[in-house]
Amino acid sequence: MDIAGLIPSFGSLFYTILAFVVALSVIVAIHEFGHYIVGRWSGIHAEVFSLGFGPVLFAREDRRGTVWQVAALPFGGYVKFLGDASPASDKASEIMDTLDEETRRHTMHGAPLWARAATVAAGPVFNFILAILVFAGVSLIRGEAIEPPTVAQINPLPAATGALQPGDTILAIDGRPTPDYAAFYDTIEALSVTAPLPYRVRRDGAEQVVPGPYPFPPLVAAVQPDSAAIEAGLRRGDVVLSVEGRPIAAFSQLQEAITGSDGQPVDMTVWRAGKVLEFTLTPRRRDLPLPDGGFDTRWLIGATGGLFFEPATTTPGPVTALQNGVDQTWFIMKSSLSGVYHMVTGAISACNLRGPIGIAETSGVAARQGWLSFIGFIAVLSTAVGLLNLFPIPVLDGGHLMFHAYEAATGRPPNDLALRILTGIGLGLLVALMGFALTNDLFCR
Repeated sequence: MDIAGLIPSFGSLFYTILAFVVALSVIVAIHEFGHYIVGRWSGIHAEVFSLGFGPVLFAREDRRGTVWQVAALPFGGYVKFLGDASPASDKASEIMDTLDEETRRHTMHGAPLWARAATVAAGPVFNFILAILVFAGVSLIRGEAIEPPTVAQINPLPAATGALQPGDTILAIDGRPTPDYAAFYDTIEALSVTAPLPYRVRRDGAEQVVPGPYPFPPLVAAVQPDSAAIEAGLRRGDVVLSVEGRPIAAFSQLQEAITGSDGQPVDMTVWRAGKVLEFTLTPRRRDLPLPDGGFDTRWLIGATGGLFFEPATTTPGPVTALQNGVDQTWFIMKSSLSGVYHMVTGAISACNLRGPIGIAETSGVAARQGWLSFIGFIAVLSTAVGLLNLFPIPVLDGGHLMFHAYEAATGRPPNDLALRILTGIGLGLLVALMGFALTNDLFCR
Protein backbone atom coordinates (compact mmCIF):
# COMPACT_ATOMS: atom_id res chain seq x y z
CA MET A 1 0.00 0.00 0.00
CA ASP A 2 1.26 3.48 -0.86
CA ILE A 3 1.12 5.18 2.54
CA ALA A 4 2.46 8.47 1.14
CA GLY A 5 -0.40 8.56 -1.34
CA LEU A 6 -2.89 8.46 1.50
CA ILE A 7 -1.51 11.56 3.23
CA PRO A 8 -3.36 14.13 1.07
CA SER A 9 -6.64 12.23 1.56
CA PHE A 10 -6.06 11.97 5.30
CA GLY A 11 -5.26 15.69 5.48
CA SER A 12 -8.41 16.53 3.56
CA LEU A 13 -10.50 14.30 5.85
CA PHE A 14 -8.95 15.87 8.96
CA TYR A 15 -9.63 19.37 7.59
CA THR A 16 -13.25 18.45 6.84
CA ILE A 17 -13.81 17.01 10.31
CA LEU A 18 -12.15 20.03 11.94
CA ALA A 19 -14.31 22.47 9.97
CA PHE A 20 -17.45 20.49 10.85
CA VAL A 21 -16.58 20.38 14.56
CA VAL A 22 -15.83 24.12 14.64
CA ALA A 23 -19.07 25.01 12.82
CA LEU A 24 -21.19 22.68 14.96
CA SER A 25 -19.55 23.82 18.21
CA VAL A 26 -20.28 27.49 17.46
CA ILE A 27 -23.90 26.74 16.61
CA VAL A 28 -24.45 24.48 19.63
CA ALA A 29 -22.76 26.94 21.98
CA ILE A 30 -25.03 29.78 20.81
CA HIS A 31 -28.14 27.56 20.97
CA GLU A 32 -27.43 26.35 24.49
CA PHE A 33 -26.37 29.80 25.66
CA GLY A 34 -29.80 31.03 24.57
CA HIS A 35 -31.41 28.45 26.86
CA TYR A 36 -28.99 29.30 29.67
CA ILE A 37 -29.16 33.10 29.63
CA VAL A 38 -32.94 33.38 29.23
CA GLY A 39 -33.37 30.72 31.92
CA ARG A 40 -31.12 32.73 34.21
CA TRP A 41 -33.02 35.94 33.45
CA SER A 42 -36.25 34.04 34.18
CA GLY A 43 -35.00 32.80 37.57
CA ILE A 44 -34.22 29.21 36.54
CA HIS A 45 -30.90 27.90 37.83
CA ALA A 46 -28.57 26.04 35.47
CA GLU A 47 -26.47 23.35 37.14
CA VAL A 48 -24.38 22.38 34.08
CA PHE A 49 -23.56 24.03 30.75
CA SER A 50 -21.84 21.42 28.58
CA LEU A 51 -20.29 21.77 25.15
CA GLY A 52 -20.14 18.17 23.98
CA PHE A 53 -21.09 14.85 25.55
CA GLY A 54 -19.24 12.03 27.27
CA PRO A 55 -16.10 12.25 29.44
CA VAL A 56 -15.43 15.76 30.73
CA LEU A 57 -12.16 17.29 29.50
CA PHE A 58 -12.44 20.61 31.30
CA ALA A 59 -14.82 22.01 33.91
CA ARG A 60 -15.12 25.18 35.97
CA GLU A 61 -17.82 26.26 38.41
CA ASP A 62 -18.80 29.94 38.36
CA ARG A 63 -19.98 32.08 41.26
CA ARG A 64 -23.63 31.26 40.51
CA GLY A 65 -23.01 27.55 40.96
CA THR A 66 -23.13 26.63 37.27
CA VAL A 67 -20.52 24.15 36.05
CA TRP A 68 -19.17 25.09 32.60
CA GLN A 69 -17.60 22.09 30.91
CA VAL A 70 -16.15 20.79 27.63
CA ALA A 71 -16.70 17.10 26.95
CA ALA A 72 -14.90 14.66 24.68
CA LEU A 73 -17.61 14.14 22.02
CA PRO A 74 -18.03 17.52 20.26
CA PHE A 75 -21.29 16.69 18.47
CA GLY A 76 -23.81 18.57 20.58
CA GLY A 77 -24.26 20.06 24.01
CA TYR A 78 -26.79 20.73 26.71
CA VAL A 79 -27.84 22.83 29.68
CA LYS A 80 -28.97 20.84 32.73
CA PHE A 81 -31.27 22.92 34.91
CA LEU A 82 -32.04 22.39 38.57
CA GLY A 83 -34.62 19.59 38.94
CA ASP A 84 -33.77 17.93 35.61
CA ALA A 85 -33.23 14.18 35.59
CA SER A 86 -31.16 14.34 32.39
CA PRO A 87 -29.78 16.77 29.80
CA ALA A 88 -33.12 16.38 27.96
CA SER A 89 -34.81 18.22 30.88
CA ASP A 90 -36.78 15.18 32.01
CA LYS A 91 -38.46 15.83 35.33
CA ALA A 92 -36.70 14.29 38.35
CA SER A 93 -39.72 13.75 40.62
CA GLU A 94 -37.65 12.33 43.47
CA ILE A 95 -35.59 15.53 43.52
CA MET A 96 -38.51 17.91 43.05
CA ASP A 97 -40.39 16.37 46.00
CA THR A 98 -37.54 17.25 48.36
CA LEU A 99 -37.38 20.94 47.42
CA ASP A 100 -39.09 23.75 49.27
CA GLU A 101 -41.41 26.18 47.43
CA GLU A 102 -38.78 28.88 46.95
CA THR A 103 -36.20 26.46 45.56
CA ARG A 104 -38.76 24.82 43.28
CA ARG A 105 -39.29 28.23 41.65
CA HIS A 106 -35.69 28.07 40.44
CA THR A 107 -36.19 24.71 38.70
CA MET A 108 -37.29 24.26 35.10
CA HIS A 109 -40.36 22.28 36.19
CA GLY A 110 -41.36 24.55 39.07
CA ALA A 111 -41.00 27.88 37.25
CA PRO A 112 -44.01 29.74 35.81
CA LEU A 113 -45.16 28.65 32.36
CA TRP A 114 -43.96 31.86 30.72
CA ALA A 115 -40.43 31.34 32.09
CA ARG A 116 -40.26 27.73 30.90
CA ALA A 117 -41.60 28.58 27.44
CA ALA A 118 -39.23 31.53 27.04
CA THR A 119 -36.25 29.42 28.12
CA VAL A 120 -37.10 26.63 25.67
CA ALA A 121 -37.76 29.00 22.75
CA ALA A 122 -34.54 30.94 23.37
CA GLY A 123 -32.28 28.23 21.88
CA PRO A 124 -33.73 28.38 18.34
CA VAL A 125 -34.20 32.17 18.60
CA PHE A 126 -30.50 32.62 19.39
CA ASN A 127 -29.65 30.46 16.35
CA PHE A 128 -31.69 32.84 14.18
CA ILE A 129 -30.05 35.86 15.81
CA LEU A 130 -26.61 34.39 15.10
CA ALA A 131 -27.55 33.87 11.43
CA ILE A 132 -28.93 37.41 11.08
CA LEU A 133 -25.82 38.97 12.64
CA VAL A 134 -23.45 36.87 10.52
CA PHE A 135 -25.28 37.68 7.29
CA ALA A 136 -25.38 41.35 8.30
CA GLY A 137 -21.63 41.27 9.00
CA VAL A 138 -20.91 39.65 5.64
CA SER A 139 -23.04 42.33 4.00
CA LEU A 140 -20.96 45.03 5.71
CA ILE A 141 -17.68 43.39 4.65
CA ARG A 142 -18.64 42.66 1.05
CA GLY A 143 -20.56 45.89 0.62
CA GLU A 144 -23.30 46.76 -1.84
CA ALA A 145 -22.69 47.33 -5.52
CA ILE A 146 -22.63 51.00 -6.55
CA GLU A 147 -25.18 52.07 -9.13
CA PRO A 148 -24.87 52.80 -12.00
CA PRO A 149 -22.58 49.75 -12.41
CA THR A 150 -18.99 50.76 -11.77
CA VAL A 151 -15.85 48.72 -12.49
CA ALA A 152 -13.61 47.98 -9.51
CA GLN A 153 -11.29 45.59 -11.36
CA ILE A 154 -11.23 43.51 -14.55
CA ASN A 155 -11.25 39.72 -14.10
CA PRO A 156 -8.57 37.79 -16.04
CA LEU A 157 -9.99 36.29 -19.25
CA PRO A 158 -8.34 34.34 -22.09
CA ALA A 159 -9.44 36.94 -24.68
CA ALA A 160 -8.83 40.68 -24.68
CA THR A 161 -11.24 42.61 -22.44
CA GLY A 162 -11.25 45.80 -24.51
CA ALA A 163 -10.50 49.30 -23.26
CA LEU A 164 -12.55 49.34 -20.03
CA GLN A 165 -10.64 50.41 -16.92
CA PRO A 166 -11.13 50.26 -13.15
CA GLY A 167 -13.20 53.26 -12.07
CA ASP A 168 -15.31 53.37 -15.25
CA THR A 169 -19.03 53.89 -14.67
CA ILE A 170 -21.03 51.93 -17.25
CA LEU A 171 -23.86 54.11 -18.58
CA ALA A 172 -24.96 51.98 -21.56
CA ILE A 173 -24.04 48.82 -23.48
CA ASP A 174 -24.65 48.67 -27.23
CA GLY A 175 -26.87 51.75 -26.90
CA ARG A 176 -29.00 50.30 -24.09
CA PRO A 177 -28.94 52.42 -20.88
CA THR A 178 -27.80 50.73 -17.64
CA PRO A 179 -28.80 53.11 -14.81
CA ASP A 180 -28.85 50.24 -12.27
CA TYR A 181 -28.07 46.53 -12.05
CA ALA A 182 -31.67 45.53 -12.80
CA ALA A 183 -31.42 47.29 -16.17
CA PHE A 184 -27.87 46.01 -16.60
CA TYR A 185 -28.94 42.35 -16.34
CA ASP A 186 -31.99 42.97 -18.54
CA THR A 187 -29.62 44.43 -21.13
CA ILE A 188 -27.39 41.34 -21.04
CA GLU A 189 -30.26 39.14 -22.23
CA ALA A 190 -30.71 41.29 -25.35
CA LEU A 191 -27.02 41.46 -26.30
CA SER A 192 -25.18 39.44 -28.91
CA VAL A 193 -22.45 37.27 -27.39
CA THR A 194 -20.03 38.43 -30.06
CA ALA A 195 -17.31 40.84 -28.96
CA PRO A 196 -16.35 43.59 -28.84
CA LEU A 197 -19.43 45.52 -27.74
CA PRO A 198 -19.64 49.32 -27.47
CA TYR A 199 -19.73 50.54 -23.84
CA ARG A 200 -20.64 54.14 -23.03
CA VAL A 201 -18.79 54.97 -19.82
CA ARG A 202 -18.04 57.92 -17.58
CA ARG A 203 -14.31 58.19 -16.98
CA ASP A 204 -12.70 61.06 -15.07
CA GLY A 205 -15.91 63.08 -15.39
CA ALA A 206 -16.22 62.72 -19.16
CA GLU A 207 -18.32 60.32 -21.21
CA GLN A 208 -16.82 58.21 -23.98
CA VAL A 209 -17.51 54.99 -25.89
CA VAL A 210 -15.00 52.15 -25.55
CA PRO A 211 -14.99 48.50 -26.70
CA GLY A 212 -15.60 45.76 -24.16
CA PRO A 213 -16.39 42.03 -23.91
CA TYR A 214 -19.73 40.29 -23.46
CA PRO A 215 -20.64 41.12 -19.82
CA PHE A 216 -21.41 37.57 -18.67
CA PRO A 217 -18.64 35.29 -20.01
CA PRO A 218 -18.39 31.57 -19.07
CA LEU A 219 -16.44 32.57 -15.95
CA VAL A 220 -16.66 30.48 -12.77
CA ALA A 221 -17.29 32.98 -9.97
CA ALA A 222 -17.94 30.34 -7.29
CA VAL A 223 -18.03 26.56 -6.94
CA GLN A 224 -20.77 25.00 -4.84
CA PRO A 225 -20.04 22.35 -2.18
CA ASP A 226 -21.16 18.79 -2.93
CA SER A 227 -21.21 19.38 -6.69
CA ALA A 228 -19.81 17.92 -9.87
CA ALA A 229 -17.65 21.03 -10.30
CA ILE A 230 -15.96 20.75 -6.90
CA GLU A 231 -15.47 17.00 -7.39
CA ALA A 232 -13.84 17.50 -10.80
CA GLY A 233 -11.55 20.25 -9.52
CA LEU A 234 -13.00 23.41 -11.07
CA ARG A 235 -11.95 26.59 -9.27
CA ARG A 236 -13.07 30.17 -8.90
CA GLY A 237 -11.66 32.17 -11.82
CA ASP A 238 -11.75 29.31 -14.34
CA VAL A 239 -13.15 30.18 -17.78
CA VAL A 240 -14.91 27.48 -19.82
CA LEU A 241 -13.74 27.51 -23.44
CA SER A 242 -15.76 24.60 -24.83
CA VAL A 243 -18.17 21.81 -23.90
CA GLU A 244 -18.06 18.60 -25.97
CA GLY A 245 -15.90 20.45 -28.48
CA ARG A 246 -18.43 23.26 -28.98
CA PRO A 247 -17.00 26.75 -28.25
CA ILE A 248 -18.60 28.59 -25.32
CA ALA A 249 -18.67 32.40 -25.27
CA ALA A 250 -21.30 33.12 -22.59
CA PHE A 251 -22.30 31.57 -19.29
CA SER A 252 -25.84 31.08 -20.64
CA GLN A 253 -24.38 28.83 -23.35
CA LEU A 254 -22.65 26.78 -20.65
CA GLN A 255 -25.96 26.42 -18.81
CA GLU A 256 -27.70 25.29 -22.00
CA ALA A 257 -24.99 22.71 -22.69
CA ILE A 258 -25.24 21.27 -19.17
CA THR A 259 -29.05 21.23 -19.24
CA GLY A 260 -29.01 19.51 -22.62
CA SER A 261 -26.62 16.80 -21.39
CA ASP A 262 -29.49 14.98 -19.64
CA GLY A 263 -27.10 13.96 -16.91
CA GLN A 264 -24.51 12.34 -19.18
CA PRO A 265 -20.77 13.06 -18.63
CA VAL A 266 -19.51 16.11 -20.52
CA ASP A 267 -15.98 16.93 -21.64
CA MET A 268 -14.98 20.49 -20.90
CA THR A 269 -12.00 22.60 -21.89
CA VAL A 270 -11.09 25.24 -19.31
CA TRP A 271 -8.70 28.20 -19.25
CA ARG A 272 -6.98 28.76 -15.90
CA ALA A 273 -4.43 31.56 -15.46
CA GLY A 274 -2.98 31.08 -18.93
CA LYS A 275 -3.17 27.26 -18.99
CA VAL A 276 -5.71 25.14 -20.89
CA LEU A 277 -7.02 22.16 -18.94
CA GLU A 278 -9.39 19.30 -19.73
CA PHE A 279 -12.16 18.11 -17.38
CA THR A 280 -14.95 15.55 -17.50
CA LEU A 281 -17.96 16.30 -15.31
CA THR A 282 -21.20 14.44 -14.73
CA PRO A 283 -24.04 16.91 -14.06
CA ARG A 284 -26.28 16.20 -11.09
CA ARG A 285 -30.02 16.66 -10.84
CA ARG A 286 -30.77 19.41 -8.35
CA ASP A 287 -33.94 21.02 -7.01
CA LEU A 288 -33.51 24.81 -6.78
CA PRO A 289 -35.78 26.92 -4.53
CA LEU A 290 -37.74 29.65 -6.31
CA PRO A 291 -38.75 33.03 -4.84
CA ASP A 292 -42.42 31.99 -4.90
CA GLY A 293 -41.72 28.97 -2.68
CA GLY A 294 -41.66 26.33 -5.42
CA PHE A 295 -38.73 24.40 -6.89
CA ASP A 296 -37.11 24.14 -10.30
CA THR A 297 -35.37 20.84 -11.09
CA ARG A 298 -32.32 21.06 -13.41
CA TRP A 299 -29.13 19.30 -14.38
CA LEU A 300 -26.30 21.31 -12.80
CA ILE A 301 -22.55 21.11 -12.26
CA GLY A 302 -22.55 23.51 -9.30
CA ALA A 303 -20.66 26.43 -10.86
CA THR A 304 -21.94 30.00 -10.46
CA GLY A 305 -21.24 32.57 -13.16
CA GLY A 306 -19.91 36.08 -12.78
CA LEU A 307 -19.37 39.31 -14.69
CA PHE A 308 -16.11 40.03 -16.50
CA PHE A 309 -15.47 42.74 -13.88
CA GLU A 310 -15.74 43.04 -10.11
CA PRO A 311 -18.32 45.72 -9.24
CA ALA A 312 -17.27 48.67 -7.12
CA THR A 313 -19.05 48.59 -3.76
CA THR A 314 -19.99 50.83 -0.89
CA THR A 315 -20.53 49.90 2.75
CA PRO A 316 -24.23 49.76 3.63
CA GLY A 317 -25.58 51.32 6.80
CA PRO A 318 -26.17 49.09 9.86
CA VAL A 319 -29.96 49.14 9.38
CA THR A 320 -29.63 48.05 5.74
CA ALA A 321 -27.11 45.34 6.73
CA LEU A 322 -29.46 44.00 9.42
CA GLN A 323 -32.34 44.01 6.95
CA ASN A 324 -30.16 42.02 4.55
CA GLY A 325 -29.46 39.56 7.37
CA VAL A 326 -33.14 39.19 8.19
CA ASP A 327 -34.04 38.74 4.52
CA GLN A 328 -31.43 36.03 3.98
CA THR A 329 -32.37 34.17 7.16
CA TRP A 330 -36.06 34.33 6.28
CA PHE A 331 -35.37 33.06 2.74
CA ILE A 332 -33.48 30.04 4.14
CA MET A 333 -36.30 29.27 6.58
CA LYS A 334 -38.97 29.63 3.89
CA SER A 335 -37.01 27.52 1.39
CA SER A 336 -36.34 24.83 4.00
CA LEU A 337 -40.01 24.53 4.96
CA SER A 338 -41.00 24.50 1.31
CA GLY A 339 -38.39 21.80 0.68
CA VAL A 340 -39.76 19.61 3.48
CA TYR A 341 -43.29 19.99 2.11
CA HIS A 342 -42.23 19.18 -1.46
CA MET A 343 -40.22 16.14 -0.31
CA VAL A 344 -43.17 14.80 1.69
CA THR A 345 -45.49 15.24 -1.28
CA GLY A 346 -42.96 13.66 -3.64
CA ALA A 347 -42.60 16.78 -5.80
CA ILE A 348 -38.82 16.80 -5.32
CA SER A 349 -36.28 14.15 -4.45
CA ALA A 350 -35.85 13.08 -0.81
CA CYS A 351 -32.10 13.19 -1.51
CA ASN A 352 -32.31 16.92 -0.72
CA LEU A 353 -32.26 15.91 2.97
CA ARG A 354 -28.64 15.60 4.03
CA GLY A 355 -27.14 14.10 7.15
CA PRO A 356 -23.93 14.56 9.14
CA ILE A 357 -21.60 13.31 6.40
CA GLY A 358 -23.07 15.67 3.82
CA ILE A 359 -22.97 18.58 6.25
CA ALA A 360 -19.36 17.79 7.18
CA GLU A 361 -18.33 17.66 3.51
CA THR A 362 -20.02 21.00 2.88
CA SER A 363 -18.34 22.58 5.90
CA GLY A 364 -14.92 21.44 4.67
CA VAL A 365 -15.50 22.85 1.17
CA ALA A 366 -16.82 26.13 2.60
CA ALA A 367 -13.74 26.46 4.82
CA ARG A 368 -11.39 25.88 1.86
CA GLN A 369 -13.14 28.66 -0.08
CA GLY A 370 -12.25 31.24 2.56
CA TRP A 371 -13.36 32.47 5.96
CA LEU A 372 -16.23 34.54 4.58
CA SER A 373 -17.64 31.46 2.86
CA PHE A 374 -17.18 29.44 6.06
CA ILE A 375 -18.96 31.85 8.39
CA GLY A 376 -21.71 32.20 5.79
CA PHE A 377 -22.10 28.41 5.94
CA ILE A 378 -22.28 28.62 9.75
CA ALA A 379 -25.13 31.12 9.40
CA VAL A 380 -27.01 28.82 7.00
CA LEU A 381 -26.51 25.81 9.28
CA SER A 382 -27.49 27.82 12.36
CA THR A 383 -30.77 28.77 10.66
CA ALA A 384 -31.42 25.13 9.78
CA VAL A 385 -30.66 23.95 13.34
CA GLY A 386 -32.93 26.59 14.83
CA LEU A 387 -35.75 25.67 12.45
CA LEU A 388 -35.35 21.92 13.03
CA ASN A 389 -35.52 22.44 16.79
CA LEU A 390 -38.88 24.19 16.41
CA PHE A 391 -40.48 21.15 14.79
CA PRO A 392 -43.22 19.83 17.15
CA ILE A 393 -41.39 16.59 17.88
CA PRO A 394 -40.99 15.55 21.54
CA VAL A 395 -37.31 15.71 22.68
CA LEU A 396 -36.85 18.79 20.47
CA ASP A 397 -37.55 22.33 21.67
CA GLY A 398 -40.65 22.43 19.50
CA GLY A 399 -41.99 19.39 21.31
CA HIS A 400 -41.50 21.06 24.69
CA LEU A 401 -43.24 24.17 23.39
CA MET A 402 -46.10 21.94 22.21
CA PHE A 403 -46.44 20.60 25.77
CA HIS A 404 -46.35 24.15 27.14
CA ALA A 405 -49.10 25.16 24.69
CA TYR A 406 -51.21 22.23 25.95
CA GLU A 407 -50.64 23.37 29.53
CA ALA A 408 -51.61 26.94 28.65
CA ALA A 409 -54.83 25.73 26.99
CA THR A 410 -55.90 23.20 29.64
CA GLY A 411 -54.38 24.69 32.78
CA ARG A 412 -52.38 21.52 33.54
CA PRO A 413 -49.31 19.83 32.05
CA PRO A 414 -49.51 16.43 30.31
CA ASN A 415 -49.26 13.59 32.83
CA ASP A 416 -45.92 11.86 33.31
CA LEU A 417 -46.96 8.64 31.52
CA ALA A 418 -48.11 10.55 28.44
CA LEU A 419 -44.88 12.53 28.44
CA ARG A 420 -42.78 9.36 28.59
CA ILE A 421 -44.73 7.74 25.74
CA LEU A 422 -44.64 10.84 23.53
CA THR A 423 -40.95 11.39 24.26
CA GLY A 424 -40.21 7.80 23.25
CA ILE A 425 -42.14 8.26 20.01
CA GLY A 426 -40.34 11.55 19.34
CA LEU A 427 -36.96 9.95 19.97
CA GLY A 428 -37.82 7.14 17.58
CA LEU A 429 -38.87 9.62 14.89
CA LEU A 430 -35.68 11.60 15.34
CA VAL A 431 -33.47 8.50 15.13
CA ALA A 432 -35.35 7.37 12.00
CA LEU A 433 -34.90 10.81 10.43
CA MET A 434 -31.19 10.81 11.21
CA GLY A 435 -30.84 7.30 9.79
CA PHE A 436 -32.63 8.31 6.60
CA ALA A 437 -30.44 11.41 6.22
CA LEU A 438 -27.31 9.29 6.77
CA THR A 439 -28.49 6.88 4.09
CA ASN A 440 -28.88 9.83 1.72
CA ASP A 441 -25.30 10.87 2.50
CA LEU A 442 -24.06 7.45 1.46
CA PHE A 443 -26.18 6.75 -1.60
CA CYS A 444 -27.46 10.08 -3.02
CA ARG A 445 -25.12 11.84 -5.40
